Amino acid sequence: MPGGKTSVGVPDYKCGKWLSLPLPATSVPWPYDAGGSKHKQQLLSRGVAKSVQRALRQSPWRWPRRPVYFIADPHADTDAFSASLLSTGGVRRTGKAAEDFKLTAAGRRATFVIGGDCLDKGPSNLRLLRTVGLLRDRGARLKLLAGNHDIRLWLGMRAFSLPRDPRTEHFFVRMGPKVIPLLGEIRDHYFEGSPPGVRVPGEKACRRALYPSRHWFDEFPRVAGWLMPEAAVQRELLRMRHKVDVFESACREAGMTLRDVYATAQKCCELFLEPGGEFAWFFRDMQLAYRAGSFLFIHAGLDDRVATMIGEHGVGHLNRLYRKQVRDDLFEFYYGPLANTMRTKYRPVDMPLSRRGVEAAHRRGLHAVVHGHRNRTVGQRIMLRKGMIHIESDTTLDRNSRRKEGLKGYGAASTIIDPDGFVSGVSVDYPRVKVFEPASLVD
Repeated sequence: MPGGKTSVGVPDYKCGKWLSLPLPATSVPWPYDAGGSKHKQQLLSRGVAKSVQRALRQSPWRWPRRPVYFIADPHADTDAFSASLLSTGGVRRTGKAAEDFKLTAAGRRATFVIGGDCLDKGPSNLRLLRTVGLLRDRGARLKLLAGNHDIRLWLGMRAFSLPRDPRTEHFFVRMGPKVIPLLGEIRDHYFEGSPPGVRVPGEKACRRALYPSRHWFDEFPRVAGWLMPEAAVQRELLRMRHKVDVFESACREAGMTLRDVYATAQKCCELFLEPGGEFAWFFRDMQLAYRAGSFLFIHAGLDDRVATMIGEHGVGHLNRLYRKQVRDDLFEFYYGPLANTMRTKYRPVDMPLSRRGVEAAHRRGLHAVVHGHRNRTVGQRIMLRKGMIHIESDTTLDRNSRRKEGLKGYGAASTIIDPDGFVSGVSVDYPRVKVFEPASLVD
């Protein structure tokens, strides 16, 4: 591992003998290495240059006062998350375990932004959460962004603890089989593998508490119609029919009865929702978006409604509205425009981002969106969407996803916004650090 910067944009890694992953030691200009044909690379480079110049006509490009280290989608893989911290140069390893790290001088100056989806997939949600907590406790300036996997747990736990309502009573089962590994971790860790039977009702009562009522499929279209298009309502009903059908069998495959699920869900509410819970800080500190200079950090992306909202009122307004909705109206939050920032992939079925929305963001001084959610297998990628630069930073970190993608072991990656005027994309899945310098694109 390099002991200092070997070329522009390469962090000063502090791994010592504790990390064998091949972090890149040299850099290459970005987006010129975008892949594909030379013609496509030239088109992208010209498009990015035009976008930078167009944005600068609206407002100057501003860089954050302190470095920003962005790590997206760790998905409950602590080794990948810890290695990604090392890839920033903001921490140094002090021992063999992933939790053995301290902030470097660079890390004490920087802001660490975790771009959502800390949960699911594994191998360990609880260990990952505790490692994120260690980063905060060791003095890091930490920003936690809401990811769709994270919010799915929050909605399910909140709905489990709220009075029955057709707008929200389906949220627990809507989490689907993906929540079962976390519940299994809680059972094994806090109940030593066997949830207590005290104050746990019988199987039928647990099913009634966990599942939407038998009238839900008739009631939901009536209460949802004012907010959701008919096609979206029908997609949600179809999705829920499938989840209702498979949820209990998935529990049984994991060795859990519905009484086990009920007991562990209660414990999960205690851990995450109660003020003194071990992980109460996780959702308490979470926000929808973060701004540093001309960069907007968000889990998935923008659409015209959110971009216009930011353009008119700023990112602070977006976060205040998010906190209000998740406190007072889970239904409006999840099916309204705010949640699209956590799940859009810019598909035809997603809410659109047009030139109009991009111009609203540009007028507010936002020139680039840094996000996760769209997984990549060869490091970060720069994309243009209606003239807005998007820096895609989900590099498939967790080992379970990597196995499916044909990648080995766990990953390590970070996107670094340097106040000196460049962005570095560091990944073990690309041989060199990708360095984007907007000033070099201005005539």
